[in-house]
Amino acid sequence: MATLSADASRHHEGMSPSKQRSKGTGSVYQNSRGQWVAAIEVGWTVRGTRRRLTLKARTEAGAQARLGEAQRRIAMEGPAATFAAVTMKRWADQWLLQRQQVVRPGTFISDRSAVRRWIVPTIGHLRLDTLTPSDIRKVVTSQEDAGLALSTMQRTHAVLGKILADAVAEGYPVCQRARETGGPGQGESPRQALCVEDAMKILAVAAGRPDASRWVAALVEGLRPAEALGLTWDMVDLDAETMTLAWQLKTLPYVEHRKPDSGFRVPRGFESRKLQGAYHLVRPKTRAGSRVIPLVPWLVDALKTWHEQAPSPCGLVWPQGDGTPRSAAFDRRQWYEIAEQAEVKVTLPDGRTRRPLLYEARHTAATLLLASGIDETTIKAILGHSSILSTQSYLHTDRTRTRAALAASARLVGLGR
Repeated sequence: MATLSADASRHHEGMSPSKQRSKGTGSVYQNSRGQWVAAIEVGWTVRGTRRRLTLKARTEAGAQARLGEAQRRIAMEGPAATFAAVTMKRWADQWLLQRQQVVRPGTFISDRSAVRRWIVPTIGHLRLDTLTPSDIRKVVTSQEDAGLALSTMQRTHAVLGKILADAVAEGYPVCQRARETGGPGQGESPRQALCVEDAMKILAVAAGRPDASRWVAALVEGLRPAEALGLTWDMVDLDAETMTLAWQLKTLPYVEHRKPDSGFRVPRGFESRKLQGAYHLVRPKTRAGSRVIPLVPWLVDALKTWHEQAPSPCGLVWPQGDGTPRSAAFDRRQWYEIAEQAEVKVTLPDGRTRRPLLYEARHTAATLLLASGIDETTIKAILGHSSILSTQSYLHTDRTRTRAALAASARLVGLGR
């Protein structure tokens, strides 16, 4: 974390110096707490006193590296522009260039959207060192006025928080109060699980479709949409009645928008297999996402038939009609058609209704497993969650099981029938 001090003479007090440097090039020393600190002058304050930037690290080598980076930045951009007068837009643009190297393409696209659609248009003209809590709240207000969902507002606030935290780590001065500004608040997840009756209605409609196995995989096996679309036949063992979920189907962004020749924008160490166009098979976010799960007998029989009906040059289990990768948008449209034919709606807390989301099929699979008496550890393994807490977030709608459990406890103490 970087801190600024107007008094250059205090930094040696109670501290052990490291190697001596030429005047004006900065210094590295160890403070009374044992922390290694790199210090360098970066111009003058508005009062005419020297401005000193201090950068902390766990090791002397780390402090030396941070000092070297600061020296390079001053040489290229000058002290005032580098450490004081940098606007939110200028840093956000630089941050995105760094961000694309370390996060998954989907995360980068989401971050870039938050930056370019909301953060920069709202506070991009402001300097980092002048940001206040009210400036941070303006981003939330702009999204709220536009009628965006709370989840989107939370996501944008998290991105803004990361941008400011990384700015401090790079040595830019950002007010702590601005960085600690509260977000838009917490809310209930809009996703719900379907009841058993509605799940049966959807499966009844899906059973009349050639790709019925796709929807059984969602509602019974709990596959994520990207897992289903990325499943290949070489990962399905119909004899052993298992499928290995080790890839997901994603479209990767081009380095230059809509220019395939520019190559794909992927972070360091990102593992992917190109199928067609921008479609790639990519690894799951977590190790728990890669798993082998059994196939229910009905699905084994359905896949044997489906294998002959839907050949794919890419080897995909559920491709489009011509065998090419099935887009997420097309997949969702098919789900909405099925739900509409089944006349299934989701009722919201305020009484309004909407069509069920495709991802809610996965919630339904989790709830059905729990209602069947399956323990949460097993559900975690089936769904590919990295923790029990992830699994529990799916189970809040299961009123039948909680009612039965409480009734059983009451009977144990003589309060039940």
